[in-house]
Amino acid sequence: MGSARWNPTDWSAYAASTTGKSTDAVFAARGIEQELNPLGVTVRESRDSELNPAATAIIVGLDVTGSMGMIADALARKGLGTMVEEILARKPVSDPHILCMGIGDVLCDRAPLQVTQFEADIRIARQLEKLWLEKGGGGNSCESYTLPWYFAAMHTAIDCFEKRGKKGYLFTVGDEEPPADLPGAAITRFLGDPPQRDLSSRELLTMVSRMYHVFHIIVEEGAHARSQPREVRDRWTDLLGQRVIGLSDHTKLAEVIVSAIEVNEGHDRDKVVKSWSQSTGLVVQRAVGGLVASRSAPAGVVRF
Repeated sequence: MGSARWNPTDWSAYAASTTGKSTDAVFAARGIEQELNPLGVTVRESRDSELNPAATAIIVGLDVTGSMGMIADALARKGLGTMVEEILARKPVSDPHILCMGIGDVLCDRAPLQVTQFEADIRIARQLEKLWLEKGGGGNSCESYTLPWYFAAMHTAIDCFEKRGKKGYLFTVGDEEPPADLPGAAITRFLGDPPQRDLSSRELLTMVSRMYHVFHIIVEEGAHARSQPREVRDRWTDLLGQRVIGLSDHTKLAEVIVSAIEVNEGHDRDKVVKSWSQSTGLVVQRAVGGLVASRSAPAGVVRF
């Protein structure tokens, strides 16, 4: 997928259509949409095309439990357009192909994973608004943020890696800690893969890091992150190191994602911060202040 090209006019018309609507009106699904159901999906593809000759796969996984629907809402109304248009303008990577995910809890929710296609045009916004904001989750202080890692590692095919040896990007976004492991039974139940043993988060990180630069964005406005800030940060830092990003203003998610990609691709961090307006720059500075550029490595070499 992703054969078309982004058109700012299409985005402006789409964004205008969300004006005045409630979150429940924008995200009208009351159950998982079949086209977003990962059960039985063989592969989601990011392929080069005439309009996108050097596609870069970018996955954004959004926590849709509890009150975290505010993240999807902000992305649908404004953030998605900002993210794509700034990547196209700043060119930290070429020809962005965006895939969005909805993330829940495999132990509690009916739809702990929802997956769009990789798209390069307004179709990604149309698919994003089909996410079911289940508003579930459990009382276990974590959501299934590593289920997208498994899906990306086992069920995506991306030309940026296969043809050019360049990793894609995977961002998960939420306010809780990472789980210790992903139950094998949940992989079978929600993805349809053959039964296997439970996989630890570190194993899953190794798997997905072969093809993707992996980041987690902590939504600091979230209830759990506010009540347990140190625990959330420490658990994620133990797993991902410097690629844990604090987001102090959820409406600036897109700018933070773009900035993280820029810094990871070697752009000067201070210049990246100063490229935004003053208020946005403060959020970005807090978010990416600890990031350093990724060192190049041969395809297939895992780097943390």
